[in-house]
Amino acid sequence: MSKSATPPETSGATRRSTARAIRGLAIPAFGALIAEPLFLLADSAIVGHLGVEQLAGVGLAATVLQTAVGLMVFLAYSTTPAVARLLGAGQHAQAVAVGRDGLWLAAILGVVLAAVGIFAGNGLLGAMGARGEVLAYAQQYLMISMAGIPAMLLVMAAMGVLRGLQDTKTPLLVATAGFAVNIVMNFVLVYGFNFSVGGAAAGTVIAQWGMAAVYLVIVVRAARHYSVRLRPDWAGVRTVSRVGSWLMLRTVSLRVAILVTVVVVTAQGPNNLAAHQLAMTIFTFLAFALDALAIAAQALIGKELGAGNIVQVRVLTRTMTRWGVGFGAITGFALWAVSGSVGWIFTTDTSVHAALATALLVMAVGQPLAGYVFVLDGVLIGAGDARYLALAGMANLVVYLPLLYWVAQLGRGDTVPGLFWVWMAFSLGYMGARGLTLGLRARTGRWMQVGVPARRG
Repeated sequence: MSKSATPPETSGATRRSTARAIRGLAIPAFGALIAEPLFLLADSAIVGHLGVEQLAGVGLAATVLQTAVGLMVFLAYSTTPAVARLLGAGQHAQAVAVGRDGLWLAAILGVVLAAVGIFAGNGLLGAMGARGEVLAYAQQYLMISMAGIPAMLLVMAAMGVLRGLQDTKTPLLVATAGFAVNIVMNFVLVYGFNFSVGGAAAGTVIAQWGMAAVYLVIVVRAARHYSVRLRPDWAGVRTVSRVGSWLMLRTVSLRVAILVTVVVVTAQGPNNLAAHQLAMTIFTFLAFALDALAIAAQALIGKELGAGNIVQVRVLTRTMTRWGVGFGAITGFALWAVSGSVGWIFTTDTSVHAALATALLVMAVGQPLAGYVFVLDGVLIGAGDARYLALAGMANLVVYLPLLYWVAQLGRGDTVPGLFWVWMAFSLGYMGARGLTLGLRARTGRWMQVGVPARRG
């Protein structure tokens, strides 16, 4: 039966089924996404009552941890589409084998990253300007936290495996339990045993390893069910790492854009810098809601391409793109509504309020664009189009950096207009460049490679 001859009831049923599939993955994914930021917020809240130096030290160490671990997000983003494709093709054992290889890569990188952190972490903290008690507390927190790095990466990779298997509910349950354990352990170690910031770090490490252990049990059971050996296939590990290297380059381009933006705002003075940090925190939190759709896109697009269902891939892409823009419009309206009052939650400084309100209004206008960008990013990751995403990310920087330089000349001095132009450049200029490169790629259809790619050593 041709597409035009499809009965309306069938078309409606297909749309409803597609919407259920997206919601079923996206809603639990949102809860799991905010688990790690909640870990850090819990540490900050508990440590904050110890003193300003302790809080500053934990904040500095947490920045280093977030940056290092954030670059490893490819462990989830590379395993999700690979596992989903094999699942869609009906190759369940091979899907579990790819997940196993992703976990081995996570374990190896985790050990290496922890070792580098132990030897270079203290020097890095000193180079960032920490001194005296702040440096001592930052070193204590960071060194203990290194023991949790392998667990954090294992959790990332395992979440990617389960997402590829179309399961985002289990990661939500594990993340919720881990968050609860983290709070309890931190209270006990910090206040019960008087371990100060070291207790907060140790409590988080215990929670992270607990989560990793749960995921390992799940994957091991799946491997035994499908008679998949636990030893790695090193050709498979190299394949995952090859895709991951492109995704890491994509992530690096995003981090560079955020970093240089902070550098420009820093030159505008402390008021604008404080407002910008608050605005970026709000932007990041809202991004979690939109990223939940992107994760659903990774899992569903990978599965349907593995099954060869190009028509469903197009339906999913159109549906999720519309949802992304729609959710962006909702969050944009919410930002507009609270832009003038939300600053009082964070500070009583009226100059910061004015700068923050300006940034939030610009951010509100750019939210539908952000929703479009995040969803298409997830679609192309799900399709395994990592090389294009990496190259496009670098091209976007080529556009953004000169624009930001021009903005820096406009916004010299601690003024509200300076922050306005920065957020115009970021929310509309940089995100607009990302939207253009992603949108053009999505229109070509060259990313829709059906079936399961051969695994190369």
